[in-house]
Amino acid sequence: MSDYRLGIDLGGTKIEIAALDPDGKILLRRREANPGSYEQLLAKIRQMVEAAKAETSPAATVGIGIPGAIDARTRCVKNANATWLNGRPFGDDLELALGCPVRVENDANCFALSEAIDGAAAGRKVVFGVILGSGVGGGIIVNGHPLTGLHHIAGEWGHIPLPWVKEDEFPMPRCFCGNSGCLERFLCGSALAESWKGKGERSTQGIEEAAAAGDEAAIRALDLYVDRLGRACALVINLIDPDAIVLGGGVSNLQTIYDRVPDVMKQYAITPTCDTQLLKNQHGDSSGVRGAAWLWGE
Repeated sequence: MSDYRLGIDLGGTKIEIAALDPDGKILLRRREANPGSYEQLLAKIRQMVEAAKAETSPAATVGIGIPGAIDARTRCVKNANATWLNGRPFGDDLELALGCPVRVENDANCFALSEAIDGAAAGRKVVFGVILGSGVGGGIIVNGHPLTGLHHIAGEWGHIPLPWVKEDEFPMPRCFCGNSGCLERFLCGSALAESWKGKGERSTQGIEEAAAAGDEAAIRALDLYVDRLGRACALVINLIDPDAIVLGGGVSNLQTIYDRVPDVMKQYAITPTCDTQLLKNQHGDSSGVRGAAWLWGE
């Protein structure tokens, strides 16, 4: 196996590729628009991989993170928000297009893997990685490897109900998955923005500054968010007891989270002392491609 690794992060609007050297240093990083159709996607990835291999090594391994998962029974994509990927044997077709083995994994798992291998949680045995962005995703890493589960849905934290629900949180909001009360509907970026400025708002930019200036709506929105995220993290602690929880996505940039959420976690975690670390990601928006590359581990 080559010492050089290529990682690809497949998003709804973009495709990003990066090459890691044997020490994990990024040698190149490029981004292209996602063409939005299946055959064109395969062709575009092949073009990007061939160009990257020409600059690194023809034997470089290839890993890719996707906004969904591969169903072990059908070998087809499921749960992708790029719905035209669903039902397609993407991993098999990509291997045919590239002429080499490819490892495909959920993008939240790739984020978590990147931070567990050489990021904020490097050296920890059990790591839970969370993406708090337009949606909410999660991934579990155990001893440097993703824990995927029987149905490849381990870590789908966004579709667990909000725990320790309070009376004023009813009725529970409806989720796109068809259920009500999913964590995603409380913890995604737009949920925080709407709690602050009202329905239809999507941006949380400036919320901490507004709260510091005395904006009561901003203060209340952050208070609610901190409490709910703390409860959600405590649920993870009670279930898998990780060494660290690493946060990514746009909402993870709020310093309020790291200052206040650990105290809420301690209220709900069923242990006299809670030493689980709540960490901000180290690699930022590089974590997706880095984690995809690290799918080919030692």
